[in-house]
Amino acid sequence: MKKMSETEFADEQESFRSTRSQYTLELTGGAIFAALSGVFAWMASLLARAGIGMAYFDPISIVWVLALFIFGPIAALLSSGAGMFLLMPFDPFAPIGPIMKFAATITLILVYIIALKLYRRELGVTKCEKLKPIKTFLILGFIATGIRIGVMVILNIIVYLGLGYAVEGLGAWLVTITILNAVQSIWDLAIPYVIVFGLKIDERFKIW
Repeated sequence: MKKMSETEFADEQESFRSTRSQYTLELTGGAIFAALSGVFAWMASLLARAGIGMAYFDPISIVWVLALFIFGPIAALLSSGAGMFLLMPFDPFAPIGPIMKFAATITLILVYIIALKLYRRELGVTKCEKLKPIKTFLILGFIATGIRIGVMVILNIIVYLGLGYAVEGLGAWLVTITILNAVQSIWDLAIPYVIVFGLKIDERFKIW
């Protein structure tokens, strides 16, 4: 077996420390944004809603997407999962409302995570920086929004029929949730983009 040189051993140790630090940062970021989700969760009972419960505008998901853009995938998954549970005491349509909110937002987040996984790592370039070109961001945004709408249409059919609502109203409800999910996706993606890249947070921290 080939013995590892002192330089190679030192490099491997440094890589291990770097990876561990990255996980620590993402977990810390997830905890911070999970707590921030709690601040917004109490607003759930105050939000104007359509039909069987979807809010016209819900800011808590913006917090979850911000966690992705600033701290990375682990932070986004942690904050959105925690945020879903924090919504339960406040959402008048719990547990269905928070679960549907989580499903809609996590779809957006996963599309970006998977897309960025496919990018080849470049020395000195963070994955977050890959999102900065507006063309890249918009293309991924359109794809993520389309998938979100598809997922939510399927889930809403299941919930709508499962709750015993009249089949005659299903078509109108699906049109409503399609429009609302499209509009909410714009807020969920555009506001974090402006905050992170407009305020140059990505350049200051370069976390992931």
